Amino acid sequence: MLSIENVTSAYGRIEVLHGVTLHVAAGEIVTLIGANGAGKTTLLRAISGVQPITGGAIVFEGERIENRRAHERVAIGISQVPEGRQLFAPLSVKDNLRLGAWSRRDADVAVTLDRVGALFPMLQEAWETPAGALSGGQQQMLAIGRALMAKPRLLLLDEPSMGLAPILVDQILNVVLDLKRRGLTLLLVEQNASAALAIADRGYVLETGTITASGAAAEIQGDKRVREAYLGV
Repeated sequence: MLSIENVTSAYGRIEVLHGVTLHVAAGEIVTLIGANGAGKTTLLRAISGVQPITGGAIVFEGERIENRRAHERVAIGISQVPEGRQLFAPLSVKDNLRLGAWSRRDADVAVTLDRVGALFPMLQEAWETPAGALSGGQQQMLAIGRALMAKPRLLLLDEPSMGLAPILVDQILNVVLDLKRRGLTLLLVEQNASAALAIADRGYVLETGTITASGAAAEIQGDKRVREAYLGV
């Protein structure tokens, strides 16, 4: 579904991604792990079109998209759940969700809203509550729900467990698994490397802008160097 081919990206004169290559097959959960500052968020932003690339290619379902603008990538099926959630705090839960569907021109937005409500019942109970009044876990569910309102085929998740209690982390990762069962393809960036690899099909390790390891999730978990550096073993 997604191929990243020798992608470079920079902030000014500082290159952050140095020839990154990876792929995500339809129906997979692929996780990207690495230390803070490794370039994980930059890569997701490059895929979604928020961060420009300086070289390489981004191919989505057989079509090169690196020159498409961010809102055009949403329209063809790519949605991102950003790090830190980035909700519209004064707006209600329902209005935050509706904003996720702004690019759609079909008549099924209300149907998608009902489906997101069924996926996250606690949000449906707080439809008119300002997003800023929700708990951290509820806000993360709202951020995921907002991305789902665009009816993506590829969902990019950036640190969905950030700042959450362990029991809420489990709930969020179970949602990720449920989305896969529903046919969604997911690229997951997660500091909790052990939990992310436990639900992923495959994984990549990104170090200072370069892919240094890749393989089946179980292989990544069993790599001695990865275990020492990222899994606390």
